[in-house]
Amino acid sequence: MDKLDAMNAFVKVVASGSYAEAARRLSLTRSAVSKAVMELEQQLGARLLDRTTRRVTPTEAGLAYYDRCMAILAQVEETEAQISRLHDEPKGLLKVNAPMSFGTLYLGDAIADFMIRYSDLRIELTLTDRFIDPLEEGVDVTVRIGTLSDSSLIARRIAPARILLVASPGYLKKHGTPKSPADLANHRCLSYGHTTSMQRWHLMEKGKPISVSIGACLSSNNGDALRDAAVKGIGIAQLPTFIVGEDVAEGRLEIVLPDNRAEDLSIHALYAPNRYLAAKTRVFIDFLVDRFGKKPSWDDFER
Repeated sequence: MDKLDAMNAFVKVVASGSYAEAARRLSLTRSAVSKAVMELEQQLGARLLDRTTRRVTPTEAGLAYYDRCMAILAQVEETEAQISRLHDEPKGLLKVNAPMSFGTLYLGDAIADFMIRYSDLRIELTLTDRFIDPLEEGVDVTVRIGTLSDSSLIARRIAPARILLVASPGYLKKHGTPKSPADLANHRCLSYGHTTSMQRWHLMEKGKPISVSIGACLSSNNGDALRDAAVKGIGIAQLPTFIVGEDVAEGRLEIVLPDNRAEDLSIHALYAPNRYLAAKTRVFIDFLVDRFGKKPSWDDFER
């Protein structure tokens, strides 16, 4: 029997004045309770109980120890209750990490609405396109877009992230509209990455994946910068609909090679595996799934 259980057994003996009654309350045998008290006495080097054939009474040391045990057990119970409430009620600090573009375009507004609903929560939101290890950095929920690498994290799909090739009407009028993926090699392309050297875009053709070479006139690790360049007619960009969907709907951008779109990606919420998932984490992910769902607002251009 561990120390806390032994202390609890001792408290029950003092309160009831009987080993047998204490054993009944704890659903233990009388011998198990007696052994627990004896082990405490050995560890403390003091007699805690005076035993008679009719009743068990605490010694002076036993009374002092009883008071301390009561205080300790009450504190443990309160601590457990507080932790349990944290898992049952969405309270405390929720740390969220997300990519820059998705965060500024959609997540910031979503979090504001979420906090109206859960006013007891505090949110710490960091936006970065740098991949982070949420376990090392103490992040509760990490939003990721694209193919997920194998990890110990749990992933829940929030929404689709469809990828389009887009260009402005002015660019297409000036440079022509590509008729096949191979034509992209002759166009100015805006590429997500860190170099303007020859790169490749992965597309689909007749249900099969293909890879085509492109010459990037502009590369950036930020989708918003590529979107701005595409709207101003600088070139053709390959971007997710959550960045360019509104521009397509308003006619600022046109879809290029609609039959050769890249394979769709997904937006996921990642969190650490935990048998007792905190309520703050659970309700936040549920909120994101409910808000964005299977047909998010950024795909409204298809209506």
